[in-house]
Amino acid sequence: MSVLRRHTLPAMEAVSAGDWNALVGDDHPFLRHEFLHALEASGSVSPATGWVPHHQTLWQGESLVGVMPLYHKRHSLGEYVFDWAWADAWERAGGRYYPKALTAIPYTPAPGPRLALAAGVDPRAAREALASAWEEGELSSWHLLFAEEGEVAEWQSARPGLLARHGVQFQWRDRGYGDFDGFLAAMTSKRRKAVRRERRLVADQGLSLHRLEGEAIGAAALEHFYRCYEITYLERGRRGYLGLDFFRRLLATMPESLLLVQARLGERPVAAALYLQGAHTLYGRYWGSEVNADCLHFEACYYQGIEHCFERGLTTFDPGTQGEHKLTRGFEPRLLTSLHHIAHPRLRAAVARFCDEEREQVLAYRRAAESALPFKE
Repeated sequence: MSVLRRHTLPAMEAVSAGDWNALVGDDHPFLRHEFLHALEASGSVSPATGWVPHHQTLWQGESLVGVMPLYHKRHSLGEYVFDWAWADAWERAGGRYYPKALTAIPYTPAPGPRLALAAGVDPRAAREALASAWEEGELSSWHLLFAEEGEVAEWQSARPGLLARHGVQFQWRDRGYGDFDGFLAAMTSKRRKAVRRERRLVADQGLSLHRLEGEAIGAAALEHFYRCYEITYLERGRRGYLGLDFFRRLLATMPESLLLVQARLGERPVAAALYLQGAHTLYGRYWGSEVNADCLHFEACYYQGIEHCFERGLTTFDPGTQGEHKLTRGFEPRLLTSLHHIAHPRLRAAVARFCDEEREQVLAYRRAAESALPFKE
């Protein structure tokens, strides 16, 4: 085979969805061309919002053999691996932290692959070729966020000196439960009763839950969901990162990846949670409600998702970032890793010390979280 040639794309529309997705597959919806293009075409990702696309592609002759999203950024918003303190310390010391390079899915703290390669491409050679995208020019650093476990080891082997930073999220996994009752049977009696009580409370308030998939979602249901989504952000005094046009584009271009859980009071929809799904994993991402109802969030964002996994044979459910309250509802702590290339030796040494100290705290937190799981011994 010919040598690898690296080429930078200024936008997702510079490459066809078919060529990109042939490498990505259907396991991880956030890496698909449709998702990344919807972010850009809707204006949610653009120079105006601080995300400048510099997507990396690898070619052998005329064949596309590797793809990796990459952005240049002048802030750290929408990333969920917080490096504000690094930037502040370096700039107070007279350095310049921004612009930086970022390989991540914008506004989406979901673990998954960040580099997709064609069969037969040497992963080490591919990663070495991609390194020139951030090791040249005036970028202070490169950050790869929420990488898959195997990908972390391959990057560290190909590019020694990458700093690893750890975090914890909570995920549900099907341990052979069979169905929701089997899942509850694995819990202690106290927690099993608590989950059943929460579900009864939702029904006792006159609320019913409905799962809509793909084209069954419809324009009206999507617009109602978006009103609820905006309420979640307005309660915090700001607007959501994503506009209605983004969600409309997802529904138009990748409906098979969408699940909408709608809560209704009588016939009137009053709350909604929008999920994405891959071949093996369900991802809960966006939620909002027009009403204050006891336990509705748990039902719409957790229990409905678990039931859907059983119905569709999905083995993993990632309900989103943060939230120790997920533990007692059966979501297990998972250690996640991000990688960081820091160009300046002084800044790199300081960040390395920070990551080492933080790692011990994160590991202790995970151990404590595991002890809080509701399952029988």
